[in-house]
Amino acid sequence: MKKFITLAALAALCAPAALADKAQPENPDSTGFTFTDVKLVKTTPVKDQNKSGTCWCFASTSFLEDELLRKTGKEYDLSEMFTVYHCYLDKAKKYQRMGGKINFAQGGSAVDVPYVWSTYGAMPESAYAGLNYGEDNHDHYEMADILTGYMEAITSPKRKKLSTAWIDGYTGILDAYLGKLPEKFTFEGKTYTPQSFAASLPLDMNDYISVTSFTHHPFYTWFPIEVADNWLWEKSFNVPMEEMKAIVDNALEKGYPVVWSADVSEPGFKWTKGYALLPEAKSEKDMDGTELSRWVKLSDKDREAEKYEITGPCKEQAVTQESRQKGFDNMETTDDHGMELVGIATDQEGNRYYKVKNSWDTNQIYDGFFYVSEPYFLAKTIGIFVNKEALPKDTAKRLK
Repeated sequence: MKKFITLAALAALCAPAALADKAQPENPDSTGFTFTDVKLVKTTPVKDQNKSGTCWCFASTSFLEDELLRKTGKEYDLSEMFTVYHCYLDKAKKYQRMGGKINFAQGGSAVDVPYVWSTYGAMPESAYAGLNYGEDNHDHYEMADILTGYMEAITSPKRKKLSTAWIDGYTGILDAYLGKLPEKFTFEGKTYTPQSFAASLPLDMNDYISVTSFTHHPFYTWFPIEVADNWLWEKSFNVPMEEMKAIVDNALEKGYPVVWSADVSEPGFKWTKGYALLPEAKSEKDMDGTELSRWVKLSDKDREAEKYEITGPCKEQAVTQESRQKGFDNMETTDDHGMELVGIATDQEGNRYYKVKNSWDTNQIYDGFFYVSEPYFLAKTIGIFVNKEALPKDTAKRLK
């Protein structure tokens, strides 16, 4: 049952190897869908997080690259691992101060990247790739296991006093795997520190906002979304579900990208086929005699799979604020994956979708992109991150 997904499994969902380990792309003619892009945001090339639970970082970094592209017309390739390094270090310090009673894992949230940008700066990928362990692509599971074991030892109840060496020891692990962070680097003929490089770029992290939609807190107030990977306890602005959707629509129509944090463990999430839907499940009353006789002979596993067999545009579930909240409360909607919304599209029957940029490489039907239906978005969104300039006027007024 999905409600019993472990934190380790959630990290795996964030990594492409868990869902589609370099699978062969589907034939576009075989899916039953024809998507037409209606509005697209300029975006940088798709990247590959490979075997790392760092989707949150790839999504928000891509978002900031696209913001730079929107503002300057210039394409930047920013370092994800610079952010990951600092988050691992600050996460460990908080975990130690909390006596090991909070989450410590590969995951994070969309706001972690702007946090690092504001606190420590930024780097281009050319200055820091974070591949210091004999691999050409990111593979963090060995490092993550070692860091976790280290922090378990540091926070052990048996330890009455910490030595002054524990942070140096922890940093040594990060240096060994990701590489030592350079204090200075050269980019396009100029020498920068991480802080001066961030300052040289026309982005102000105060211009961005995290938004969500849940009823266990009042609308138009701020609260930290209660998911394990929100280790910063950063607050989001709470709005009604349809207003959250209106923010996304307004942003994309105006050429602004949006970070999307969502649940991708639904049966209707078909990465290799290039879409995510929330179809109404088939029931026995929908079947004729022949179908029903075959249905009753299926195993529970096969019956569950066939309930969500999708051969083209179909009727989807009606999503309400109440059903959305229920999914979050009973753990059917979980914080699985971070991605970027970069466009609006329709299928051959006129149904609307958002075009999503993923970080699972390009070996897929739409070269690393897929299409998410509006019902899926409404039901399974944990939160979004967007430029305040892209907010509709009414929402902007409520922010005061």
